[in-house]
Amino acid sequence: MIRTRVVAGAAALLTVAAGLGIRSAASGVVAKYAGDALYTVLVLALVVLLAPRVRPAVAAGIALGFSVAVEFFQLTGVPAELAARSALARLVLGTSFNAPDLLWYAIGAAVGWAVHRAARPRADADQSLATTG
Repeated sequence: MIRTRVVAGAAALLTVAAGLGIRSAASGVVAKYAGDALYTVLVLALVVLLAPRVRPAVAAGIALGFSVAVEFFQLTGVPAELAARSALARLVLGTSFNAPDLLWYAIGAAVGWAVHRAARPRADADQSLATTG
């Protein structure tokens, strides 16, 4: 469990670094949509950090659900008001609803799922043996 948390923490830091790197190297839709996908990857890494035994599909589902919920929350105008007062709120909640973001959150969840799944094949194999054996 400690190893999983260390890897998840490192993945979260790398995801933030990748997001900042993309923002500094690219602009426009490339930076925006890559940032959307990375937002969901970051949420997934944080879910694994908090619950290291979570299955990849569950972690991806939670991350996608959170990202989509935040996007729809933007329809209320509350995130925009908070973002006007706080850079952190702007980063976490965004400011305005944009339907294409939902696709990029799904892509981020799929990529995060694939990486999480690949990083723990032994744990899944052990679980399969425990349920069938």
